[in-house]
Amino acid sequence: MTEPGPHDAITDVPGIEAGHHTDLDNATGCTVVLARAGATPGVFQPGGAPGTLDTDLAVAENSIQEIHAVLLTGGSTIGLNAAEGVRRYLKEAGVGLPLMPELAPLPLTMGAVVFDLMIGNAVHPSGESGYVASSSASSGPIEQGSVGVGTGCTVAKTGGPDTLLKGGVGTASLAHESGLIVGALVATNSVGDIVDPSNGELAAGSRGEQPGEMSRSSQALLNRSLAEFEEQQQSRPNFSADRAGTNTTLAVIATNARLHKGTAKRVSIMGSAGLARTIDPVFTPGDGDTIFTLATGEVDVTSIPAMLTLTGTMAAEAIAAATLRSVREATSLAGVPSASDWQSSSGADG
Repeated sequence: MTEPGPHDAITDVPGIEAGHHTDLDNATGCTVVLARAGATPGVFQPGGAPGTLDTDLAVAENSIQEIHAVLLTGGSTIGLNAAEGVRRYLKEAGVGLPLMPELAPLPLTMGAVVFDLMIGNAVHPSGESGYVASSSASSGPIEQGSVGVGTGCTVAKTGGPDTLLKGGVGTASLAHESGLIVGALVATNSVGDIVDPSNGELAAGSRGEQPGEMSRSSQALLNRSLAEFEEQQQSRPNFSADRAGTNTTLAVIATNARLHKGTAKRVSIMGSAGLARTIDPVFTPGDGDTIFTLATGEVDVTSIPAMLTLTGTMAAEAIAAATLRSVREATSLAGVPSASDWQSSSGADG
C-alpha cells in the first residue's frame, strides 16, 4: 500500500531538501533540490529543446556516481549562472565529493532552465539567486505555486500570447509499506494545457474570449488546416511558444531507493508518464522537458525486480500530482491570470 508522505512533498525523502529564490518584481526565480550526503543521479530528456547543466554526470558509463544538488532556474540559459551560488553555498557548508585530503570537497550540481522571459522583465537569476535558494532549503514543507523557478512560468500557449495561464511549482510524495519513498517537484512552463488525469478535465487550458472559458489546445491543433497554420505563422512569427527552447517542464524525482545510474534513468523515464498524463500536448519541439532522479540508497529495490517497477510507478503518480498542484497553487502575476482567478472571473461577471 502507498499513501502520501507527511509533507506530501519531495522533502519526505530523508536527506532531501528544497528551497526557492523568488523575484516577483521581475517574474523569475530559481529552485534548488539538495542532497548533502550525495545521491545517485539519473536524467531523461524527452523534450525537443532542453537547456541543461552537467547532465553528463548522470551518464551510466561516466565515472562520477553521486551529485549533491539539482538547480531548476528561470532566465533561460543565462539563468544557469545561478549554479555558481549553489556550488558556493555547498562548498562553504563542506558538502561535496572528497577528492584529496588537502582540498575541500567538490560539490557537484546538475541543472536545467525554463524560458520565462515572455512575462515580467528580461532579468536572469544570478549566482546570488542560487545561493539564496540553497541557503533557504529545508527538509520541511515547500511553498508551491508562483515561487522559485515557477515564478514566471506559463502554460497553455498554442493559441498565442492572449491564451496564457500561470504555471508554477508543485510537489508531492508517496510512501510504500516497504519503506520505499518517492517524491517529486515539478515546474510547469509548457506549450500544452494541464489536464486532471482523474477525470480528463482541464485544470489550465487556453483562455477563451469570455472570462472563465478554456479550451483544449490539442483539439485546436488537430482541427487546424494548413492554411490556418500558415496564417498564424505570418501573424505572429516571433511568438515564443512556436520556437524551440522557449518553454519546458522540469521535474526532480527523489527516492530512498538504492539505484545505479542506469536504473535511476529508468525511474526518470517511467516518471515522465506523469507529465504525459497531465500535459497536452507534451514533449513538443518547443519544450525542453527534463526529468532528474536523485536516489539516496537506503532501500534495496534491485533484489525484487518488481520493486523497481513500483519505484517508477510511484514517480509517475507523484509527478502527475505535483504538476496539477503547480497550476492550482499558482497566482496571477505580470498580467497573466492563474487558472483559479480566470475560472472565478466567470462567476464574478455572471
